Amino acid sequence: MNNRIIIEPGVKQKTYWRNLWNYRGLFYFLAWRDVLVRYKQARIGVAWSVIKPLLTIATMAFANWVFKIDVPGGVPRILFVYSATLPWLFFAGTFSEVSNSMISNVSLLTKVYFPRLIVPASTVIVCILDFAIMFVILLVIMVFFQFNPGWRIICLPLFLALAFLAAMGIGIWMAALNVKYRDFKFVVPFIVQLGIYVSPVAFSSDLIQKSIVVPHALKFIYTLNPMVGVIDGFRWCLLGGTTNINMEGLFISLAFSIIAFVMGLRYFRKMERTFADII
Repeated sequence: MNNRIIIEPGVKQKTYWRNLWNYRGLFYFLAWRDVLVRYKQARIGVAWSVIKPLLTIATMAFANWVFKIDVPGGVPRILFVYSATLPWLFFAGTFSEVSNSMISNVSLLTKVYFPRLIVPASTVIVCILDFAIMFVILLVIMVFFQFNPGWRIICLPLFLALAFLAAMGIGIWMAALNVKYRDFKFVVPFIVQLGIYVSPVAFSSDLIQKSIVVPHALKFIYTLNPMVGVIDGFRWCLLGGTTNINMEGLFISLAFSIIAFVMGLRYFRKMERTFADII
């Protein structure tokens, strides 16, 4: 009697999500591997998580100073820029890692079955760790300038979750496209590079929303960028009562992020059965 066991992806939706939980050990292993690769094999290790944001902040702060962009009263310019750079770097890092996760694990995908969503999900852990390191730096800067953000800081995890939702949704979509069309690996860095200029990192959203030169249609397109609502939210949480949230832009960003996540997840689930064949 032949007692062979055939391992194959579950067909039913509930089977897939149960398998995802059953393979949580693989998730922990891949996440820990990414952490080791990021820090242990680099000559200066964790220092990269300090140097990178500081260089980005210095660049954005210089641009803010050169173009004489107004900063809310009482807020140090470096904090104004850092409060936007922090969520942007988390989004950019998560989006890049998730987008390239499938083609970075070719040997694993072609040898054994497991819910493929584990691969992009595991890459987020190292991005969260980077965020934690950058947040500690932010707290040090706040102490240095004796700046108290107030009670609003407790709302920060909500906007971080929104950034994760947007990065994960768009990222898994790109990850699936990367498997089938390798040209998309060149699109990801372009999106990241362009995104920092169209997001309110070096400037305030008020410059766009209150401008009489910018057409209303362009203002609406601007709010479709999910990071607009996230960055405005971070500044609202971290800079106290000196900044306001554009609620219309926040709801548009939230709706766009949810739609992107749902559509990205559906497309990834649709394509993942063919990953091993075409990768």
